[in-house]
Order: sequence, then structure tokens, then C-alpha cells
Amino acid sequence: MAPLRFSANLSWLFPELSGLPARVRAAGSSGFEAVEVAWPYAETPEALARAAREAGLRLVLINTPPGDQEKGEMGLGAVPGRQAAFREGLEQAVRSGHCLMGRKLSVPCKGAVARGGLVYLAAFLRLDMIHLMAGRVPQGADRIAVKAEMEAVFLENLRHAAGVLAQDLVGLLEPINTRITDPQYFLDTPQQAAAILQKVGRPNLQLQMDIFHWQIMDGNLTGNIREFLPIVGHVQVAQVPGRGEPSSPGELNFPYLFQLLEDEGYKGFVGCEYQPRGDTVEGLSWLRSYWDRRGHPEAGQ
Repeated sequence: MAPLRFSANLSWLFPELSGLPARVRAAGSSGFEAVEVAWPYAETPEALARAAREAGLRLVLINTPPGDQEKGEMGLGAVPGRQAAFREGLEQAVRSGHCLMGRKLSVPCKGAVARGGLVYLAAFLRLDMIHLMAGRVPQGADRIAVKAEMEAVFLENLRHAAGVLAQDLVGLLEPINTRITDPQYFLDTPQQAAAILQKVGRPNLQLQMDIFHWQIMDGNLTGNIREFLPIVGHVQVAQVPGRGEPSSPGELNFPYLFQLLEDEGYKGFVGCEYQPRGDTVEGLSWLRSYWDRRGHPEAGQ
């Protein structure tokens, strides 16, 4: 059984450092082989790529843009009336990425690259996956009353996204708990996400398993991991309920969960998406202990 591979979520780790390039360098110095970040759009891809190359890291995951956060948006995938905005972002991203990959387009590359986008970052930073954020139930709406409409919108957008991403990228669906983190989020359980993925039926769309959210919503982690791991493209970890390091006090036995992932043959990355209780590097003692016991995966494994 191969050891697990870990990525540093730079939206959470190293908050003592300003700017993503500095956090990328810190992740490399700490022994990570990969990083992930929610929304890297404030930084130039060139700066991120330079930092990643220098640190010997790959960027494995980013999120789709959240939308208009001043209006309370947190993703657009399932939001009625926002299909055009969701698709425009994806199409714009693909144009940018294809320019960087040297493909001929009807849109001039200079203009496409200037607009930036998701697949621009994918080509520039060897990105593997994009979390296709579902979004929130509209303010004041009843979740049950709008569920069918929002699911229909999500299915339509996901089928479109699968075609846009094609063979270059994997799109991920992440359930986010509605008990603590985001009461309005549309997609909140692995069962709901798996049912939607089955309806879409596209091989380049998979499930994102954030153990923090799954424990809060459903528990039964052993059963759920075994049931859903075949369609999981990425895992994220944090202790429950404080969302601190896996070694911090809480409900979850991470040595057991890591062993379970190994035993079940998980080959993807485990993203460290937690809030450090103190200095990030000092708080990584749990990961250094894991590496001391299991070793680092071989390059390219």
C-alpha cells in the first residue's frame, strides 16, 4: 500500500505569510509536493508559476469563481438565472488555456490571455482539478421548494462543464455542510452529490470528499468512504468541530482514517484544508510523523 500524498491548501495554511507566492515557497520548504488554493485570481499566474517551479510543486486544485460575494453568492453552478455567468467563465477560461497550449482559436490569444481564467491557470501551473461550486439556495427561498429547479440547473451546467473541460481537467463536486459552515449551500451530502454525478454520467466529473463536512452532515465515515471512494477525485481533511490540524482535539481519529484510505487504494491527493491553531510549520508535526512512519510517495506515483 502506497503512502498518501498531501497538498497544502494555501487559502488556509501559512496565514502568517502574505501573498500566495510566499505561501507556495513555504509549502515547498515544509515538504509538500503539491498545493491547492480556493481562488488564486488576485495573483498573476506568472508569479504563481514561478514560485511553484522554484519550489518543485504542482497546483492540483482551485475553485470556480464565487460570483458576486457582495450579493451573497458562493458559486454559480446550481443557481437559477446565473447559467450564462457560469458558462461564460468556463468558456473564457478554456480560450485562455488553449492559447497557452498553442492551439489555434478564432479569438486572438493576446485578448484571451489578458482575460485570464481557470484553464489558463491549468495550462500554466499543471492544474489537475477544478471544484465546480454549486452555490447557495437563494436568500428567502425554501430549500425543499427550489431543490428540483436548482438540481436541473446544476445538471445542465455540469454537462456543459464536462464538455468544456474535456480531457484536460477533472471537475469536482464538493458537498459543504449546512449545519455549521454554510446553511444556504445547495450541495450538502455525499449522497446528494453522488446521485447528481450519476445523472450527469460524465467520467471527468468526480466527487470531492472533505472529511470535515462529511462528518458534520452524516458521520458514518468508514461506510461512506468505502462506498463513495471509487468516484472520489480529491480528499480534504480537518478536525471536527474546530477545523484545526488533524492532530488537534476533536471527534476524528485521523491515523485510522489515513490507514483506511490507504487500505482502500486511494491514489489522489489529501488536501490540508484546516485552520492552524498556531504557527503553521509547528502544527505540521502530525504530517512529519506520518512521513517518518510511511515515507514520502515516489515522484509521479
